Amino acid sequence: MQKKLHIKKGDTVVVIAGNNKGKKGRVLEVVTSTERALVEGVNMMKKSTKPNAKAPQGGIVEKEAPVHISNLMLFDAKAGKPTRVGRRLNEEGKLVRYSKKSGEEIK
Repeated sequence: MQKKLHIKKGDTVVVIAGNNKGKKGRVLEVVTSTERALVEGVNMMKKSTKPNAKAPQGGIVEKEAPVHISNLMLFDAKAGKPTRVGRRLNEEGKLVRYSKKSGEEIK
């Protein structure tokens, strides 16, 4: 069974450690097997590509590399700061994520 992670695709996160510390971006993809996430505009790397239909010239393409989720923290728009994530049951008895800073449920 895969471990539940505190971030999901579409969340806005802040990098809290590493070369990209302080950068903010949207999560494009979460890889549960390696516990890494692709964050828009963070941890950019250059990759050389062969000519193909998309890029007839080939050349160097800049794309995001995955970041370990322990280096990411969810951004709370209400508080305007990064926040920890908790889990609790809502009124319907469903387990939902909530922001520990503002107490708001995370959609």
